[in-house]
Amino acid sequence: MDQFTTYKNFVNGRFLNEGLRMTAGIILPAFIASAFGQLQTGIIISLGALCGSIADTPGPVHYRRNGMFFSNILISLVAIMIGYASHLPVLLATLIFIFGFVFSMFAVYGARISAIGIAALIIMVLNLETKRTGVDVLWYSLYIFTGATWYMLFSLALYSLRPYRIIQQTLGDFIMHTGAYLQGRGDFYNPNPDIDKIAKRLMEQQVKLLEEQTLVSDLLFKTRAFTKESSVMSRGLLKMYVDVAEMFESIITSFQDYHLLHRQFDYTGILPMINHQIDNLAQELKHIGIQVKSGSPAEPVTTFLEGLDEIVEKFENLRKHEMNESNLEYYVGLGAIVRNMRVLTQKVTDLQYYTRFDKKAKKIKDTDVVNYSGEQKNELFLFFNNFNISSNIFRHSLRVAIALLIGYLISLYFTIGHSYWILLTIVVILKPAYSLTKQRNKARIAGTFLGLMLGFVLVYFIRNDTALMFLLVMLMILTYTFLRTHYFISVLFLTPYLVLFYYFLHPVNLLNLMADRFIDTAIGSVIAYLCSLFLLPLWEQDSILRVLSKMNRAATGYFKIIANGFTNRMPDSKAIKQARKINFTALANGSGAFNRMLSEPKKYQAGIKEIHRFVALNQLLSSHLASLSYFLNNNSEHFKPVNLEPATDLILDELNNAYHQLEHDPGLVVETDNAVLNPVFTHSNNILKKRKEEISEGFLETETKKELVATKSITDQFIFIYSLAKDMSKVSKRIAALVP
Repeated sequence: MDQFTTYKNFVNGRFLNEGLRMTAGIILPAFIASAFGQLQTGIIISLGALCGSIADTPGPVHYRRNGMFFSNILISLVAIMIGYASHLPVLLATLIFIFGFVFSMFAVYGARISAIGIAALIIMVLNLETKRTGVDVLWYSLYIFTGATWYMLFSLALYSLRPYRIIQQTLGDFIMHTGAYLQGRGDFYNPNPDIDKIAKRLMEQQVKLLEEQTLVSDLLFKTRAFTKESSVMSRGLLKMYVDVAEMFESIITSFQDYHLLHRQFDYTGILPMINHQIDNLAQELKHIGIQVKSGSPAEPVTTFLEGLDEIVEKFENLRKHEMNESNLEYYVGLGAIVRNMRVLTQKVTDLQYYTRFDKKAKKIKDTDVVNYSGEQKNELFLFFNNFNISSNIFRHSLRVAIALLIGYLISLYFTIGHSYWILLTIVVILKPAYSLTKQRNKARIAGTFLGLMLGFVLVYFIRNDTALMFLLVMLMILTYTFLRTHYFISVLFLTPYLVLFYYFLHPVNLLNLMADRFIDTAIGSVIAYLCSLFLLPLWEQDSILRVLSKMNRAATGYFKIIANGFTNRMPDSKAIKQARKINFTALANGSGAFNRMLSEPKKYQAGIKEIHRFVALNQLLSSHLASLSYFLNNNSEHFKPVNLEPATDLILDELNNAYHQLEHDPGLVVETDNAVLNPVFTHSNNILKKRKEEISEGFLETETKKELVATKSITDQFIFIYSLAKDMSKVSKRIAALVP
């Protein structure tokens, strides 16, 4: 993207919007109170607003409202208890341990309630050094509750003014990142592509895209006001979501044997044309995403329509002059790519139309919509079900509690200024996954050091308080804008923002404060790192077999429901999409677990190469299953039935064999015989032979052509899927032998 487009994307993005909302909501109470000569009171209220903002996580408005309300009550109660315990070190240490454990256990209920637990821990930490007594503790708690309630009302008021804004922003991001994913797929058509490297990068992008799709689904399907009404805006946004979701699925189904594709067609020059068309479509999607965020209609920015015509013309010319009975099979695959280009191009054209929010646009059918959002379960039993040492969240909660207690004892017995920064660092750095803790540790230390240097430069060279106040606000905005996306950048701006904040409060000891900040951060980082490394660690290898088993079960269920369409009766399209959702979610979880495992110590990476192979095979399997699903819906008219039930049973046996190997239950593994595929080969080859005879006689357009495209496409997918299932069974056996 050019600089102007990048700027437009940033300005209209939800993260800048969030940064502005948080900054205004936090700083306004202090400004207003300062105007009345009550700055100290205003700062406490702003502190309450800060803690209240932590629970304001993205999602449906009623979830946000309920989450913030519960958080406001909780942080007020924590402030009271810590306030009265602050004079009794033993009681305070006990509360730190209990709160550290209980509030970290909130993670069993998902990210939203986990954020409430973090807010409670932060208000606990920020109250450790302040000694209050009697009614002062209650007044302080009331100010905290007032600030948090103010922020909740402020945030909800902004939402009510522009209720579609957050949906437009998240949908725009989803469209843009789908374009980036499509662009990545286009790299397969470059000369001499590194197939494995491209596939790995796409796998990582796919995980992030699925997370975004879930968020958009949450906003669309769990926002009651949105789903109840049928305005032009709601119909347009919903239709765009459905089309982009279908486009994402269409992109995934476009898997080919790219080595073979390049060997057969590099000389023709059509592959660079396909790559150029994909790049054009990706640019259009990115532009559409930005326009959706800004609420403006999208106009074409490339010649993608003409590009499609050129590809179709080139393909037809090759068919007439280059296709013969010896290369017919390869042209079937190339034809599938060209058809997919047609579908993607039409989808992009439709998306451009929907950005105009035309009143004439048809209302979408319920059967076309799939809700990718997850169910939010708040049952009490989830908490107690995880109350055992085998639970990763239980281990993490104990780790946090012990780390906070260690940090408190160090601050108690050593003279350390602003020692609560030690515990604050532990709260924000220590995560359930070792890899994320390690990553945050590096970002925290580096960001703090560089941020202190930046803060010192600002205070030393700028003497105008108005200018410094302006910079303080700008640094706050940038801190909260990057808080959820780039932790290092967020810390880089957070540190000078705190330096300027303390400069206005206590300008005389600024250098000592900066030194304390770095020392406390370093101590907290060391405690967090050592605890994550040695204190009840649960490495990915300890749970990777379970994750891979779930991937296998999800893929098996997806295959079953599709295969039934060829062997029994056509399944409900919504059921297929639901199975695809479950499969993609399991694939994302497996890919995420593998990537986290790569960041762990080498001695805890048993079988890493085989695990990578298994995840890669699952990704290929998902692509072929999505392709088979596409053929089920679109090629059944010309498909000449062949008995695929034996092939289906064979594939299921191999998938089940892989599962039993991962479950360390080899006694349930069965012997398979691929001879049952012979009728499938024979049926497909007979049609291919007939088509070759027609080609040799000069007949290009016949019914056999349609039959070949449909039948061979389907039978080839069954053969590919069998090969992948067989490989997965072999790899699973090796993984089970390597992973303890």
